[in-house]
Amino acid sequence: MNGTFFCTKCGAPNSAQAQFCNRCGSALSPLQGASPSPVSATPAPVSSAPYPPPPSAGDVRYGGFWIRVVAFIIDAIIVRTLAWPIGLLFGLGGLAGTFGGFPHRGLLHLLGGGVLAVVIIFGSWLYEAFMLSSPYQATLGKMIFGMKVTDLYGNRISFGRATGRHFAKWLSGMILGVGFMMVGFTERKQGLHDMLAGTLVRIA
Repeated sequence: MNGTFFCTKCGAPNSAQAQFCNRCGSALSPLQGASPSPVSATPAPVSSAPYPPPPSAGDVRYGGFWIRVVAFIIDAIIVRTLAWPIGLLFGLGGLAGTFGGFPHRGLLHLLGGGVLAVVIIFGSWLYEAFMLSSPYQATLGKMIFGMKVTDLYGNRISFGRATGRHFAKWLSGMILGVGFMMVGFTERKQGLHDMLAGTLVRIA
């Protein structure tokens, strides 16, 4: 056994093989005065439990082209159903039909049709902008299919951004509907109006 022993009488260091102290001659015990064994400075390995991985971006689903077309048709029917009584009130098949002999019957039809068109245009804008910026984040048509319109980070959009998205749809339609068809070919199912407004249509 290698090491150094210290005499219990005089404290002199002695080799491990010595039986008597080389200074005072006292008998040495192999267990006396042994230098303490060094403590390892290396910490014991700490076991770390694996953490669950964060959800990947692939878990997010987006509303495709055809499901959004069906939602658009549902919303169009809702807006026109609400706007139709106003058109009737101003003569489109309403007052004009009641007063069949009225000399300006054609003018009433024209007035009713014009008012109906204006109500549909403004009604569509207000309906969509208010619904998308509300806590529902979707029109009734989109809600039926579990879709929500968000910004690029999944947050609720403002009324102003919803308004910009609504009128950007006009541009998507003016270029022969190519802006709408882009939904079927872009990675995150964005139409031209979505790209301009910085929005996504997610499936909750």
